[in-house]
Amino acid sequence: MPDLVPLEWRNGRLIILNQTRLPQKEIYIELHNYQEVASAIKTLAVRGAPAIGVAAAYGVVKGARAIDTADVTEFNSKLQVVIDALAASRPTARNLFWALERMKRAAQSETDVDQIKKTLEREAVRIHQEQMESDLAISRLGATLINEGDTVLTHCNAGALATGGYGTALGVIKQAYAEGKAIQVIATETRPLLQGARLTACELKKAGIPFTLITDSMAGTFMRQGKVNAVVTDADRTAANGDTANKIGTYTLAVLAKEHNIPFYIAAPISTVDTSIKSGEEIVIEERKAEEVTCIQGVCTAPDAIRVANPAFDVTPSRYIAAIITEKGIIRKPFTRGLKGIC
Repeated sequence: MPDLVPLEWRNGRLIILNQTRLPQKEIYIELHNYQEVASAIKTLAVRGAPAIGVAAAYGVVKGARAIDTADVTEFNSKLQVVIDALAASRPTARNLFWALERMKRAAQSETDVDQIKKTLEREAVRIHQEQMESDLAISRLGATLINEGDTVLTHCNAGALATGGYGTALGVIKQAYAEGKAIQVIATETRPLLQGARLTACELKKAGIPFTLITDSMAGTFMRQGKVNAVVTDADRTAANGDTANKIGTYTLAVLAKEHNIPFYIAAPISTVDTSIKSGEEIVIEERKAEEVTCIQGVCTAPDAIRVANPAFDVTPSRYIAAIITEKGIIRKPFTRGLKGIC
């Protein structure tokens, strides 16, 4: 069965699959302007670091088309407002800023407003296409690390829904299965927003890949019992030394994997790599609203007016990571040298 498609560019129209409604309903909505794109990113209607970058690029196109001036200086000033609004939608995913930086450079390469608008659309489409190609390369390389008969644990959702292509961490799993390897998958539910239970389980079921859904707190027991052979997750931002930020709970899995001598792999495009920061200590971690923890899909499960912490991501130090799988190769320690060589 074909993958779920999180976003499409149809003759100037941006259509997204509202992921907050999955798996109960597949609802596609059109985003008409950059403000709606920023809102969709904030509310997780479109999510996953690579898909956020792609959506933001199309958001710039939408914003540019609405600017009514022939003066290049005025146009670029108003375009910066668009870029800043999209950049403010989520702080952690490097792909968002990487895509916006590319779009800004594309705009600055032209001196005519009409040509700038055309160039921006071409660049957004190119970013989307490159992401799909990157997914396939990551998946094929990563599949070489998965052995016949392995049970692979994955966290959050890093499939087609998160990238707009084949997927990264989940793409590795899908590719290994497509190559005929008799693998099993363990998907963590991924609290508080259940991206594993709602989205990864949906993608795995659709692909026909054997899997078991567990709560996040069960992972250690399954590892101790010898039921996990490898862990593969995505990354939203990778520091120059190989430290990675990913969905909250990833660090816990990495520590558990180390304790049980299980290889822990990161599968992510080089657009997540931020060589401007030396380590994960410099990564800004998004804090989201308390209701995501105290309620599950609108049903409150905790008392009112209590103190809640809700960091959306955590940082996994590079010492826990066996390899980082990118579209340009599998990077092993020392990560600083390997990442520098591909960026």
